[in-house]
Amino acid sequence: MSENHDPIRLLAIRETPLSLDEVYAAVGDDAAGGTTVFVGTVRDHDGGKSVAALEYSCHPTAEREMRRIAEKVAADYPVRALAAVHRTGRLEINDAAVIVAVSCPHRGEAFAAARKLIDDLKHEVPIWKHQVFTDGQEEWVGAGSC
Repeated sequence: MSENHDPIRLLAIRETPLSLDEVYAAVGDDAAGGTTVFVGTVRDHDGGKSVAALEYSCHPTAEREMRRIAEKVAADYPVRALAAVHRTGRLEINDAAVIVAVSCPHRGEAFAAARKLIDDLKHEVPIWKHQVFTDGQEEWVGAGSC
C-alpha cells in the first residue's frame, strides 16, 4: 500500500440504526492480522434503576472531534483501518449506540487501539445521553466538553 494510505475508513454520527456489517467491512485490510470490533448497546438498567430508553444528542462539532480522536489513534498505533459510528435520537433496549472497529497487523495492537478509540470517544466527543427510566424519572449524562 502507498504511504498516503488513509486508515480512517468510516466516521459518522447517524440517526438511523447502525450496521455491524458495514463497520466490519470498512476495516477490512489485507495487511491486518487482527481486527477488534466493539459494540456499545443500550442496557435495561443504570445506577440501580430500570431504563426504558435512551435519547442521544450531539453538538455540531461532534464529528470533527471524532475525526481528531481517530487521527490520534491512527498515529499512535499501527492502524491499518479504523471505523467509528455513533447513533443519535431515541434508542430502545439492545439497540447499538456506538460501534468502533480497528484493524492492525497483530491482535494485541488491534485490542489496544480499539480500547483507546472507544474510551476517548466516550470521554471527549460532545454527545449527551438522556436516560428515561421506567419509573418516569429522567437523567442527562454528558460526554466531552463543549
